Amino acid sequence: MKKRILTALLAIAMLMSMAACGGKDATTPSSDNAETGAQTGTETGGETGGETGDNAAVTDMNIAMVTDSGDITDQSFNQTTYESAKAWAEENGVPFTYYKPESDSTEARNASVDQAVAAGANVILLPGYLFAATVVDQAEMYPDVKFIALDVGAGDILENAVGEGYTYNPDDYDVTEYYNTDNVYCATYQEAISGYMAGYTAVKLGYKHLGFLGGMAVPAVTRFGYGYVQGADAAAKELGIENEVTVEYVVGGQFYGDADITAYMDTWYNSRDVEVVFACGGGIYTSAAEAAQKVGGKVIGVDSDQAPIIDAAYGDGITVTSAMKGLATTVKNVLTDIKDGKWSEHVGKIESLGLISEVVEENYVQLPIESTQWSDTYTEEDYRALVKDMFDGKVTVSNDTSAMPATTITVNDYGSIK
Repeated sequence: MKKRILTALLAIAMLMSMAACGGKDATTPSSDNAETGAQTGTETGGETGGETGDNAAVTDMNIAMVTDSGDITDQSFNQTTYESAKAWAEENGVPFTYYKPESDSTEARNASVDQAVAAGANVILLPGYLFAATVVDQAEMYPDVKFIALDVGAGDILENAVGEGYTYNPDDYDVTEYYNTDNVYCATYQEAISGYMAGYTAVKLGYKHLGFLGGMAVPAVTRFGYGYVQGADAAAKELGIENEVTVEYVVGGQFYGDADITAYMDTWYNSRDVEVVFACGGGIYTSAAEAAQKVGGKVIGVDSDQAPIIDAAYGDGITVTSAMKGLATTVKNVLTDIKDGKWSEHVGKIESLGLISEVVEENYVQLPIESTQWSDTYTEEDYRALVKDMFDGKVTVSNDTSAMPATTITVNDYGSIK
């Protein structure tokens, strides 16, 4: 394994320096950067003791989560991971702490991992592709810690590990040579599938002028967007209205809404008569929802069922559906397997999670049954039939992000707002 001797020495030096620091106890996260979950008689951040391998008892688990560029109130990726991990920890009597890095940088994220390890964490959740560099750097430094990296794929790892000269084709490399596979599990999601479901459903529900507002043009957002376009196109073909359906497509250049992006969305809803916008990327949905609220427009949520959040803030019924991916399911399943001594079923893998069943609720990508605004033109039963056809291979979705999918409907790609 490349760099292992060097990184081991760095880890020893890091921990010695942290232990030697004066002032406040370096093993205790500050109230600004961490929150304590369930207690089991051992303070979160204290010594965990015991075995940390596959046969460790549940009381030996000490879980930490580090947020990426957002925080646990982003109403999206970080919040879903935090809430599901905290709930699991409380149910299982396991210490849980989260850390918010001091800045949006690899160095700050790595420092939060150092802090978590020094405080006794032996299972660390890393939600988001931004943690690819952390996986490369920190997994070798802390071989006894189990790292669960969500939305981190081979391409993300290679881009950070190879650096200059990377070909952007993961097949050109053996990714296992670039990070410690002995203590890392990576999960990515087939966002194109749930994006497809959202676009297909929107058109089947009668919407003909659609919008897509992404956060940044990173692979996960692009997969959502390109799937959305494919789904809208397929539904339009089935209905014979290809010439009547249009998708406006843009990314904001950031994962939060602001006045500039809201003004852009105002133009879509007002001047262009866009009916519904798929807002895909953390808090950027706020700009779409603010603009939609003014004119009675609609939005589509992402990652989790965002209807309760968006409707509460911007008006009941504003959210048509949400293109979800199973972050909570992944967290619950992997933590449970670690508790049950089944870490070996996950470690060393980079899994692409999608449809595993014709039963909607069992899948890692889906629409929410309860909050989706079904109608006479497209019912819950119709959606369940679509999922079965997708699982059976009768409906296929491309996850290619190299170019906008070819369509019979009109797609206007405006690039990035910022």
